[in-house]
Amino acid sequence: MRRFEFVDGNSSKFWVPELQGATFIVTYGRIGTAGQRKEKVFPDEDAAQKEYNKKVAEKVREGYAEVTSGEAPPAPPPKA
Repeated sequence: MRRFEFVDGNSSKFWVPELQGATFIVTYGRIGTAGQRKEKVFPDEDAAQKEYNKKVAEKVREGYAEVTSGEAPPAPPPKA
């Protein structure tokens, strides 16, 4: 799974895109949190792949850098 991060000044965010058939899933949020998950279902796998490619290119243009292709987002720190 691909993971992108954006760290600049006070901003520290992650963005993880995923394809499951015709469903495009994104998990995003502040680094160190579980984040939020959004799913969008497309009519077919090709349409989902096009959206995936478009969003990845958009995030790279915005300054996100790909940091890994296999790790899950880090778990949030335990609450005291």
